[in-house]
Amino acid sequence: MTFRERVRRAVQFQETDIVPYAVTFTGGARQKLAEYYGDPDFEGKIGNHLAWFSHSGYMKWTEVKPGHYCDDWGVIWNRTVDKDIGVVENRVLPEPSLRDFQIPDIPVCDIEKAYPRFIQANHDKFRVVVMGFSLFERAWTLRGMEQLLVEMLEAPGFVHELLDRILEVNMAHLDIALAHNIDCLLFGDDWGSQSGLIMGPKLWREFIRPRVAKMYERVSAAGKYVAIHSCGDVRAVLPDLVEVGLNIFNPFQPETMDIFETKKRYYGKLSFYGGISVQTLLPRGTPDDVRRETKKLLEVLGRGGGYIASPSHDVPVDVPPENMAAMIEVLQNQPA
Repeated sequence: MTFRERVRRAVQFQETDIVPYAVTFTGGARQKLAEYYGDPDFEGKIGNHLAWFSHSGYMKWTEVKPGHYCDDWGVIWNRTVDKDIGVVENRVLPEPSLRDFQIPDIPVCDIEKAYPRFIQANHDKFRVVVMGFSLFERAWTLRGMEQLLVEMLEAPGFVHELLDRILEVNMAHLDIALAHNIDCLLFGDDWGSQSGLIMGPKLWREFIRPRVAKMYERVSAAGKYVAIHSCGDVRAVLPDLVEVGLNIFNPFQPETMDIFETKKRYYGKLSFYGGISVQTLLPRGTPDDVRRETKKLLEVLGRGGGYIASPSHDVPVDVPPENMAAMIEVLQNQPA
């Protein structure tokens, strides 16, 4: 059974010989584990079942000053502290108006050339195209989060117009991705805090649901799986996401939901990807704690399919390398 076949069976709620898994790292964690193993190429030996491709690497990025990068939308990211994503330092839209706003050009030729290389290099893996900052996140990076949330109430027409412009760009990217032999579209769009939706269910249903429904429908019509990465507690809208065609939910944080009960409740309707805590277990537990909890997740959540084992986010730099290695050891040595 190839990695790709194993993941496909799991997301179709079928038993697999072992539970498919994937582990990704922040830059600092990757460096720590490479030093611990004495192997800078260790990632290629983990046995990740998923392979990821993103159009963002082919979009325009400009270093405007040391550690500060301007993306294709004009957003400037300060990466002097958070070197993986960064902190937004400007406001592309100073007013609730799109009068002078231009959406970015898509380097279609460069992206198209990259797909065959990606597919050939990952022929036996479950191939995932990642569309990060896909709607709400892109909107608030342009306008500011607090301002955007206020305007959902005070200037809803502007928010609808802004989200529609972002959706237009997303649909163009989807058309490129779906023409290729990939398996899944993973949309990145954090909607949750530790205790609920940032904008609340009512506003999510007004502004977000209709647009994700359009994107998910486009992906499903092409015969691909739909996945979402949304940090935080978004349980209030999981039924909505099932209704609009979501197949896989990530990151499945145990601090924000009962992952065992949630998997049981949505079995047959929604698969889950994540679950290994990066907030408590990995940074604060012992290697034995990590081994024990990872084995439990594989045994309980992996039963009957519907689960891809993974940390609940890219492994952060505060995780001891011994704990990273303990998790990987369990994932790699599952009894068939």
